[in-house]
Amino acid sequence: MSETTEVMLEQFKRGTDEILVEADFIKKLGTGKKLRIKAGFDPTAPDLHLGHTVLINKLKQFQDAGHHILFLIGDFTGMIGDPTGKSTTRPPLTEEDVAENAKSYQSQVFKILDPDKTEIVFNSTWMSKFSAADLIQLAAKHTVARMLERDDFSKRYKGGKPIAIHEFLYPLIQGYDSVALKSDVELGGTDQKFNLLVGRQLQETYGQPPQVVMTMPILEGLDGVQKMSKSLGNYIGINEPANEMFAKLLSISDELMWRYYELLSFEPMVKIEQWKKQCDANELNPKIVKVALAKEITTRFHSASLADEAEQAFDARFKKGEIPEDIESLTLTADKSYPIANALKDAGLTVSTSDAYRMIKQGAVKVNGEKITDKSHVLVKGTAWVVQVGKRKFAKISIA
Repeated sequence: MSETTEVMLEQFKRGTDEILVEADFIKKLGTGKKLRIKAGFDPTAPDLHLGHTVLINKLKQFQDAGHHILFLIGDFTGMIGDPTGKSTTRPPLTEEDVAENAKSYQSQVFKILDPDKTEIVFNSTWMSKFSAADLIQLAAKHTVARMLERDDFSKRYKGGKPIAIHEFLYPLIQGYDSVALKSDVELGGTDQKFNLLVGRQLQETYGQPPQVVMTMPILEGLDGVQKMSKSLGNYIGINEPANEMFAKLLSISDELMWRYYELLSFEPMVKIEQWKKQCDANELNPKIVKVALAKEITTRFHSASLADEAEQAFDARFKKGEIPEDIESLTLTADKSYPIANALKDAGLTVSTSDAYRMIKQGAVKVNGEKITDKSHVLVKGTAWVVQVGKRKFAKISIA
């Protein structure tokens, strides 16, 4: 392996969970040709969060190195419903849902990727031309036994839970996308490993060089335990206001901060590792490093000026006395998260959950200085939150 290839390999391996097969990847890098890098997204939800950007950041790294990026929107597979990690059959999306969510995806990913150097592709382009005979021929290239090796399918089968036939088609069609696009490398989350390997196998079946599979880890949410998820309330949306994004990033633990640096930051790992050594040796305040991370990410999705304003607003709230330092602290117990209305009542900030809903509707409730307008808002486990009702009622609530 040449010195240049070795340097590139180390850069691309940053933050990855697994590369299959690494020897093939080294060969592809060694050719010096522009590689076709594929990543697929089913438009199941219109809003992306930082967890999604772990993979998109890796695409940007390949893009900056001169490779060709294929951002695949699975508008066809989205209408099947990805069974990955599901204990029951997943309801398919409507064609209208897919179209609307796909449009939102494109506007968001270009906050990271260069639109002029990114090829957006839709798998309906080739799959809509498939006849019933074509689909049967594709299905003939895989076995039920192999499908049942998937952990989620295996658990459902052993548990007597139904598996619809169309769910077996999902990994086959996702795999065929790699054939249609002649991809050299496919990126995906660790939960997508089975599907990505199906793509590699199908390429060989169709006489193509097999793609390299690169899996990326699942990013933990603000609680540092559960994966980042909107449904769990532990997420940071990339479309969130700058002040809210900045404050949420500063709320993460010092330990989680280093995980976020590795997977989300564009700072060199050498610098990050040096900062960590300095913090461990008490030569550097972790808060300074955390502020730098918050500013970097807020700048990426907004602007440097808005990141500066967010820092100033945060300092004003927490350093200049807008929020008292001697507020009551209490701990509430929950499995994963605590509904905001219940937290307000149990902390004595409102007399009832109905009162809490009313205060939320009036815009009188703030969490970490940010106004809450969604009555379904939750406080996630493992994090401390400064909660305010009106001008004078405060509590620091920890969810354990």
